Order: sequence, then C-alpha cells, then structure tokens
Amino acid sequence: MPEKVAVYPGTFDPITLGHVSVVKRALIVFEKLIIAVAKDTQKNTFFSFEERFEMLKEVFSDEPRVEVMKFEGLLIDFMKRIGAKVILRGLRTVSDFEYEFQMALTNRKLDNSIETIFIMAEEQVSYFSSSLVREIAKLGGDISLLVPQPVIKWFERKLKR
Repeated sequence: MPEKVAVYPGTFDPITLGHVSVVKRALIVFEKLIIAVAKDTQKNTFFSFEERFEMLKEVFSDEPRVEVMKFEGLLIDFMKRIGAKVILRGLRTVSDFEYEFQMALTNRKLDNSIETIFIMAEEQVSYFSSSLVREIAKLGGDISLLVPQPVIKWFERKLKR
C-alpha cells in the first residue's frame, strides 16, 4: 500500500505555532508530510528563501515524518514532479477559507487528480498570522508565545543586521 503523503505549501515567513499545529494534526492523518517552501511569491518576504527553508528544517529536525523541500513555479508542477496527490492547507479564519477555496478549485482545474485537504489550527494559535508576528518582532515585542523557539533566534540574527 502506498504511503499517505501530503504537501503543505507556503511561504512560512516565519513559521508560527499555528503552522506547527496544522503539521501535528496532519500527521494524525498522513504518514508523511512534505513542507514545501515557496520561492515564487507575490509577498515581500522578510526572510530569504534560503533562510525560510533552513528555519523550517531546524524547527522539524526532530520529526522524521516531516520533510522540508523548496519549490518554485506552480505548486501543481511540483506535485507532479514528486508524485504527490494531496495538498494540505491550514485554516485560521473564515476569510482564510474564501482564499483557500479559490486556490483549491483553481488547482483542481489545473490537475483534477490532486486533492486539497483543509485542517484547522487549534483555536489557541489560530488568531495570529506570520505578518502579525513579523510586525511584533520588528517593534521589539515578545513573540515567544507565537512561534517555535528556533524562530526567535532567526529574528534576533536578522534584526541585528
């Protein structure tokens, strides 16, 4: 029987405890999770592509069922290249759903053999976003309750430059 694999794509700028919650919940359903760090994004990222990739590898270094990979271009092309059939997306709010629903339908139109699964983050970590974390960090606030511990060091190094 083939391994149940899902791909969790995103910019992860930075990864938050909400993302970690989605990963943990996904590992209940899937045997393996590939976190796909997107290079091509319309977002103006704070951390570079390489920094985001290395950050995620550090955060999940103790989880053997999580693999962190880079991708650029269309997610559907990446999915085909690695042979994956399930896209995992996390939901925080109703407004997230509207955007994610549109993306899922578009991806299905591009390749109807690929499914999108939605998993909600736990409620105690669902109210904040990566952009809010970046804003708090840039203004010198405490982000320790919002991000995995290794991410704090990444911010400290970046903000000292």
